[in-house]
Amino acid sequence: MLLAILLPFLSFMVRGKVLTGIICLILQITLIGWLPAAIWAVLSLNNARADQRNDRLIKAMRENKR
Repeated sequence: MLLAILLPFLSFMVRGKVLTGIICLILQITLIGWLPAAIWAVLSLNNARADQRNDRLIKAMRENKR
């Protein structure tokens, strides 16, 4: 989470979203654009974590159904 706030573009790069990381870096280059880039990275990270939780829950529900 700290990486997403301090270096938003690197947060995307580490997760394998290179093109998104480059776009975020271009946004982050300006001082005004750094804040939206940081917010975007944090929201994206939270969404990715929520997707992983949902996938685990769906998998557990399917296993219990059998």
